[in-house]
Amino acid sequence: MSLLHELWKDIGGEQYPYETFCLAGPRGANARSLLSPTATLIWSVQADSHFEAMSKYYTYKGWGEYTTEDEWDSQPYPREWYGGSDSRELDNT
Repeated sequence: MSLLHELWKDIGGEQYPYETFCLAGPRGANARSLLSPTATLIWSVQADSHFEAMSKYYTYKGWGEYTTEDEWDSQPYPREWYGGSDSRELDNT
């Protein structure tokens, strides 16, 4: 099982654009509420943990290997997070 993550680019009246990487669907609503109306979805990816999401994000950005010392970071997302439009069950066979 995995959750959809989104990368948004937002100029929002600032001189330089910034990016927001967050969960899709209701779990990312607070982060997306900070975006301007002109924000653009530029990339999305499925991941089953924060570590997997950040690893894929680092690869996409060309930043090298994502590392962390936090054990929770590599734990799968809680089961109760699944089931909405922001999740997808993957066939692991």
